[in-house]
Amino acid sequence: MVWALLALSLMVILAGAELFTNGIEWIGEGFGLSEGAVGSVLAAVGTALPETLLPLIAILSGKDSGEEIGTGAILGAPFMLTTLAMVVIAVTVLITSRGGRRSTDLSFDVPVLRQDLGYFLVMYTLAVVAGLLDSKPVDYLLVIVLLVGYVYYVRRHFQTPSSGESDGVDIKPLYVWQGMRRFKRSLPVWDTNASVPVPFVQVGIALALIIGGEELFIHAVDDVARSFDVSPLAFSLLVAPIATELPEKFNSVIWVRSGKDTLAMGNISGAMVFQSCLPTVLGILFTEWTFKASSALAFASAGAAFLSTLLIFGLMLRRGRLHAASLLIGGPIYAVYVLAALLLPVGTAGAH
Repeated sequence: MVWALLALSLMVILAGAELFTNGIEWIGEGFGLSEGAVGSVLAAVGTALPETLLPLIAILSGKDSGEEIGTGAILGAPFMLTTLAMVVIAVTVLITSRGGRRSTDLSFDVPVLRQDLGYFLVMYTLAVVAGLLDSKPVDYLLVIVLLVGYVYYVRRHFQTPSSGESDGVDIKPLYVWQGMRRFKRSLPVWDTNASVPVPFVQVGIALALIIGGEELFIHAVDDVARSFDVSPLAFSLLVAPIATELPEKFNSVIWVRSGKDTLAMGNISGAMVFQSCLPTVLGILFTEWTFKASSALAFASAGAAFLSTLLIFGLMLRRGRLHAASLLIGGPIYAVYVLAALLLPVGTAGAH
């Protein structure tokens, strides 16, 4: 029963991701936004909002393990995005490139990705500093810096003009509109002038499916974790981020298969920036957010995220190109961390 629920949740999330990517592309097309703004802001924030609810609910639940689960989920999300998500993209590119369907090099807007990575490294460093200093005045100052920094980041993306390369030619017609045409033949063929609100309706439906699928997925994974006697901390650091980050992976997989690498990578790098800012603010304000010797495992997730980011994208920033195989570096980093999480005593991995 648990495995059937797991399969059902994955199908629901996949359906939501397909609707979401199609709807968000048409929203960007309608407003003349650049691919960087669509991928790094609209798509990243839209799919990151549902998983942000997990640590928020955990922290505010009042349960003894709430802060531990919330802190683990907040720290686990960037770690998951910089390791396992990169492996998923690499495997998708390598499979899709077989038979010459696409290049094994990712073709994307380098300045967009460079900007996202720069913001992520700075903002996440500030979040870690807040945990090391254990000073409330410093915490409040860093909260202001993180919030203002993210607003500035979004503003820069929306000020970037659209390249106008696609002009909607390679975007599939809006799925909801196509469905409506089956029942009402008088509706015109879909284009950006057909209806302004319908793409937003489709994105809303997609987010509802993604959130519902995530709820099913989390319950199923939680049952599996309990059956294998996995601790709440290990669940929050490893299992919960896998469940809550699935939307990013599926959206990016869909875009990579369509050759829209800027949208695919922006979806992940934008989520990295989002997760290093807003959920971290929740952690700083509503938990102790103190990294001590007892929190070695939780703190190490931040170090793993930094290491994976620097190793994967260091050469890219110098050469201006990124081969799919480079993204596989995140795999061994993730595997080593999982082994450490499973082998270290629970007390050694405590959140504070």
